[in-house]
Amino acid sequence: MGIENQLPEIVTTRLGPAINWARQHSLFQYPFVTACCGMEYMVAATSRYDLARFGAEIPRFSPRQADLLWVVGTINHKLAPYLQRIYEQMAEPKWVISFGACASTGGFYDNYATVQGIDKLIPVDVYIPGCPPRPEQILDGLLKLQEKIAVEPYDKYAFEQKKAEREANPTENPRFDRLK
Repeated sequence: MGIENQLPEIVTTRLGPAINWARQHSLFQYPFVTACCGMEYMVAATSRYDLARFGAEIPRFSPRQADLLWVVGTINHKLAPYLQRIYEQMAEPKWVISFGACASTGGFYDNYATVQGIDKLIPVDVYIPGCPPRPEQILDGLLKLQEKIAVEPYDKYAFEQKKAEREANPTENPRFDRLK
C-alpha cells in the first residue's frame, strides 16, 4: 500500500501539497538528445545556470529511474518507436518537456522524414520554444513544469486502485491483436 494508508491520525500538513512539493523538487531527468539543442541543454546544467537549484540535477540514463523526459532536438520517424518505448518504460508519475522548435513542431524540417512535433507520439507537458532555446528559457520551462506538478492532485496516479481494476477485469492488451 501507499504512504497515505500508513500515516498517523494527526498530520501537521495536508498530504497532497506535501507529496507534490516532494515531486516538484526531485525531478529525475532522462535527456533524449538528438541534435544541436543538446549544447544548450548542457549549458543549462553548468554552474552559471545550475539546474540543480530546481531539483533536476543528475540525469538518469535509464528510463526506469527517471520521471522527466527531455526531448531535445529533431525526432525523425526512425527514432519515433524508440522514443515511444522510452516513454512507456518510465514509471508513473512522468512528465515530458519538448525542447526546441524541432521537437515541438518539426522546426524548419518540413519533410516526410521528420516528426512534426513529438505530441503526435507522446503527451507533452511543457513546450520550450526557440532554435535553440536560451538557458533562461530552459529554466523557465522547468519552473512551469514545477508549477504544473504543484497543482496536480496527488492521487492522480492511484497505483493500487488501477492495479486492482486490472486484476478484477483481466483483458488482453489490444496492442497484441495485430500479432494474432
